[in-house]
Order: sequence, then C-alpha cells, then structure tokens
Amino acid sequence: MTTSTTAAWTLRPARPEDVETIAELRATVMRPDLERLGRYDEHRVRQRLRDNYAPEHTSVVVADGELAGCVTLRPVEGGLWLENFYLSTALQGSGIGTAVLRSLLARADEEGATVRLDVLQGSAARALYERHGFTEERQDPVDVFMVRTPAS
Repeated sequence: MTTSTTAAWTLRPARPEDVETIAELRATVMRPDLERLGRYDEHRVRQRLRDNYAPEHTSVVVADGELAGCVTLRPVEGGLWLENFYLSTALQGSGIGTAVLRSLLARADEEGATVRLDVLQGSAARALYERHGFTEERQDPVDVFMVRTPAS
C-alpha cells in the first residue's frame, strides 16, 4: 500500500531475520520516552522485542527501499493487539505512521475487530492513536492502555 507522503512506502511481511534490525529500531525510537520515565536499559529494550517477536503477525514498513519501521497486529481473545509500532525518527511526522495505522485499522474494521494497544505515559504517539478513535481503557504508572471498536 502506498500513499502520498514525503516518502513512498509499502508494507511487507516480516521475516525471522528482521529481528535484530527491528530490535535496534525499537531501542532508538523508544529511548527518549524510556529515559524520561527512568526505564531505559540498553539490553532490556532490545531483548523485550527479541523475546516477543512474532514475524507471522508483523509487517515491515519499507520506505525508499529501506526498512523504516514495523508494526505487529496479532490476534488475541476479543480482537487484535497492536504493538511494536515503530517508525524511523527521520520519518516521524511525514504522514507515513498515519497512513500505516489507517491501513491496519481499515483491515480491522473489515474483520469487525476491536483493537487494543498500550502506549508509554507521555508519549507523543498517544495523540496519533486518539486521532484514530482509540480511547483510554486504563493506565498504570508506565503505560496507557487504549481500545478502538470497529468503525460502523
């Protein structure tokens, strides 16, 4: 799927060998928020991705021929769980994240699926999710848990 943003982009299925590139992307993208929360750990930030990597439910964002992001949309009881949505800092604000999220939510709506996610407290990503119909379900000192019911 392509849209008109600063860069052409597509989604491709993730492969097992993408794990280290995605783990590094996660560490880079999440570092500012994790440091702000006093939770950044060089090893743990990468290992959490490795431990939970599910290429069968993950898509890689390719922009200008390069791996520029990823997103996992995995089935859970009662719907889908959106996680590991990372976009290269160079492309944040370009509209690609919005376009990717829109395409995933359109698919969820076609399936009639409720989508849930969690976002770090104070993360700018929360505004993106709210613009797309996610509302707060609950929160804890670290995360805000959000939900979006299918559009009718």
